[in-house]
Amino acid sequence: SDVYKRQTLPQNNNINIFPIKAFKDNYIWVIQEKLNGIIIDPGEAKPVLEKLKRQNINLMAILITHKHYDHTGGVEELIKHNPDVQVFGPENIEFEFKYTVVKEGDIISIHGTKVKFSVIETPGHTLDHIVYVDKDRLFCGDTLFACGCGKLFEGTYVEMFESLSKISSLDPKTQIYCAHEYTKKNIQFALTLDKENNQLNERYNRLKHVEITIPSILKEELETNPFLRAKTIEEFKLIRKRKDEF
Repeated sequence: SDVYKRQTLPQNNNINIFPIKAFKDNYIWVIQEKLNGIIIDPGEAKPVLEKLKRQNINLMAILITHKHYDHTGGVEELIKHNPDVQVFGPENIEFEFKYTVVKEGDIISIHGTKVKFSVIETPGHTLDHIVYVDKDRLFCGDTLFACGCGKLFEGTYVEMFESLSKISSLDPKTQIYCAHEYTKKNIQFALTLDKENNQLNERYNRLKHVEITIPSILKEELETNPFLRAKTIEEFKLIRKRKDEF
């Protein structure tokens, strides 16, 4: 796991990060540095185009974490409006747009910005899933959620457990930007397993009336997220199955 610590990239405080809401509970994340912007997992183009225009942001790059339509559905339209945009994503023959394939250990630099990300492969939710991390933040799509983790559509329990272990080894101060607002329901589930957990109860009370609960902090996930707290694959499997039925 030292490899992830070694790859941490320089701090960049000169940026603004905000979500664009899409569908029922998706977040399309925007990283803005001065007049330039990076979009993560654009499931639809319309709200992105509107927001960029309203805030006068030039779209420099699109980062894709995995193939699901609610993360990729807007990509082609965004490319049409921004022919020079850099697009990064995991290897997937289903993608019909031109993009740069990235894999474990790659470091990507976004033109026109100081933003750099290291790529980690996190199969489990899908086999092609990747996440993007720098010194301060992790954009993790549907691998890790606030107090939860993605459903296993393609990967095995072992793969997901190992993917989450990679994330657990990052700096505890890392801010976690996931792609869905599932937090309250996830906390309710976590409380059925661990109702004596003080940090979890505190988290529940703090977020009860909060609309946007993301980002969270890795330290908080390590203290309250049942999937990161699972010590063995068997335990993880049991919790995932219970969550599927919750």
